[in-house]
Amino acid sequence: MAQNYKPEREAREERGRVRGYQARRAVHDNQLSRRKRDNILAGAGLVVVLTLLVGAQVFYFSGGPGTPAATDSATDAPSTDPAEARTLPSVDVAENRTWTGALNLNDIPLGIELDGALAPQAVASTIALAQDGFYDGIDCHRLTTDGFFVLQCGDPEGDATGPGYNYGPIENAPADDVYPAGTIAMARVGNDAESIGSQFFLVYDDTTIPSDSAGGYTVVGRVTSGLDELKAGITDAGTDDGSTDGAPAVATTITAFSLQ
Repeated sequence: MAQNYKPEREAREERGRVRGYQARRAVHDNQLSRRKRDNILAGAGLVVVLTLLVGAQVFYFSGGPGTPAATDSATDAPSTDPAEARTLPSVDVAENRTWTGALNLNDIPLGIELDGALAPQAVASTIALAQDGFYDGIDCHRLTTDGFFVLQCGDPEGDATGPGYNYGPIENAPADDVYPAGTIAMARVGNDAESIGSQFFLVYDDTTIPSDSAGGYTVVGRVTSGLDELKAGITDAGTDDGSTDGAPAVATTITAFSLQ
């Protein structure tokens, strides 16, 4: 009687089908694993990109005179450099009186008055920094033109490095948002009343600066002389790239700042 090979052949075929299924299953599982890994990496990359974009939006100020929001608003936050560590001075430093002095930009002397009665905290800070020599040699990093006329100065790097502290609230802001030519006011981060530091701006022509959610800008005083020389020697030249908001075409440095 001839031997029947059919069951054996069917068994081999069945084992082949099982191996084929297992191979296809392994490929499928590998594809799923790779797809999950790629999705995780893509998601992580998207988070990084979004974080960078949000950080960039926070870093750069918009609207009126302001400083980048790169430091805490705590009034006693120290500088990272121990040699430059400072704390916010008491309002008593302003002595509730008018201070007079000179602010020299590129050796152009500007006579100034600071009102210690109307803006005691801002004036106290400005006095302390000026007397400490903090402002000496610092550049004026921003000039605006075309209806918005300010020259902004007072920070070592033109950012929020500042004196090592920030403070508020806003003092002596104009109710009508009009800052006449000669106004000296403190810059801050948009919509943050507690972000004032060392940056200030000089208004060289009448300017309206709309209030934001935090209010207006602290007016510390005014230029009493030398404004025409400032315009002729610095601001009339515009910005270095011809835009309406940028670095002054005439590089500008605080060469002296004295108050009494």
